[in-house]
Amino acid sequence: MFRHFIMLEWKSFFRSASFATNVILKVFMGLAALYFMLLFVGAGIGLFFFIKEDLHQDPLVVVNTYLIYYWVADLVVRYFFQKMPVTNIKPLLTLPILRNTIVHYTLGKTGISFFNLIHAFFFIPFTIVLLLNGYGVSVLLWHLGILGLIYLNNWLNILINNKDWVFYPMLALVLALGLAQYYKIFDITFYTQPFFQGMYTTGYLVLLPLLAAILVYYAAFVHFKSNLNLDTGLAKKSDEAKTEDFSWLNQFGTLAPFLKNDIKLLKRNKRSRTTVFMSFLFIFYGLLFFTNSIEAYNNPAMHVFAGIFVSGGFLFTFGQFVPSWDSAYYPLMMSQNISYRQYLTSKWWLMVIGTLIATVIASFYLYFGWQTYMLIVVGAIYNIGVNSHLVLLGGAYVKTPIDLTMANKAFGDKQAFNSKTMLISIPKLLVPMLLYAAGYYLFSANVGFVFVAAAGLLGFAFRDTMFTKIEKIYKTEKYATLEGYKQKN
Repeated sequence: MFRHFIMLEWKSFFRSASFATNVILKVFMGLAALYFMLLFVGAGIGLFFFIKEDLHQDPLVVVNTYLIYYWVADLVVRYFFQKMPVTNIKPLLTLPILRNTIVHYTLGKTGISFFNLIHAFFFIPFTIVLLLNGYGVSVLLWHLGILGLIYLNNWLNILINNKDWVFYPMLALVLALGLAQYYKIFDITFYTQPFFQGMYTTGYLVLLPLLAAILVYYAAFVHFKSNLNLDTGLAKKSDEAKTEDFSWLNQFGTLAPFLKNDIKLLKRNKRSRTTVFMSFLFIFYGLLFFTNSIEAYNNPAMHVFAGIFVSGGFLFTFGQFVPSWDSAYYPLMMSQNISYRQYLTSKWWLMVIGTLIATVIASFYLYFGWQTYMLIVVGAIYNIGVNSHLVLLGGAYVKTPIDLTMANKAFGDKQAFNSKTMLISIPKLLVPMLLYAAGYYLFSANVGFVFVAAAGLLGFAFRDTMFTKIEKIYKTEKYATLEGYKQKN
């Protein structure tokens, strides 16, 4: 039966309306996967000798000390990026196929996920090096325990993926523990290191992560099986009705209903809330550039790159999926007397508000000097004047329906990858980098600020002209967008 399921997915892939896009994307994903595989293999081999020869410590002890953070980081990455198991169950439930088989297959697909296999390229070379350096066969038991922890994360992620009230408090606790260890207030590794080391020194502790992985898999199996019905979701839980006052938006006139609808969308849906959270994290992205901790980032062009991202995190993560945020009811909207200009203008104002809020929050970068903060300010001006129009223009060519209940794909989607959106993306980052670098090297940093800000102000000045052209493109792509939203595979 599993063979039939695999054949169905194989046919779905080749018959998809986005088949050509899928093939191109798979090639790029394969190259990226190969890069990370080589990186992990190098780390698995080189880490042993670095710890042994440069730090003069026991490599296995050091790895076990910080393994708790590696394990938690893996869970965090999975939560935001790993796709949840999906199977089109409706046609299957009318056939003589056991529900257990459907659930086992759906969950089993995640077992060969890239997020599981990538760890093998680090831990297998590291284990082999340990064996060759006299650590004994007990290392194999330790490796088996690590495997149990990786798959524990896999099944755990499935259970908590739709439960923000579980994940975010847990993430906050881990961050607090990390800060407590950094400032030498409390060291969590003092308690976790003996357990991980015990998987090597004893023969029974390795059973705990394996047993935990099995139990969590069973819990996931029961959860999915209990919801494997054709009428699941038809009966809605009754909640107390709540009203929210967004009267302050009435000052925007005819745009107010659109803005109110978008703000409610951001507050009430998992995917949009994740976008807001990731936008907040982008504000701290500049620390990699402005602290001079990475030598490759310590140049003027990369600094303005950081300024664009710090102020434009929400603009990029939210704006790239306009109008896909409304894909669930987009056909209904298109049957109403709704002006495209008003619709697009409301999205533009939302991105402008998000950019201004991020710029204000990022004022702590003044600690690194006024020029550092000016990079963020001119980046915000460029985002408002130029990039806000470009993301709206790129959205006209994205035919990606969005499931607002899912948090994955916060940064992109396979159908968002096409030649037109790639060409439109070039001016978003490359142009301000070139403008600032030209002003910086030919004249001074202040002239570089003027160049980038002038480009943003020029784009703002021609806002009406840009909106007219963007509106025309949206109307041209209207029916292709409606057709794209019907695609489920």
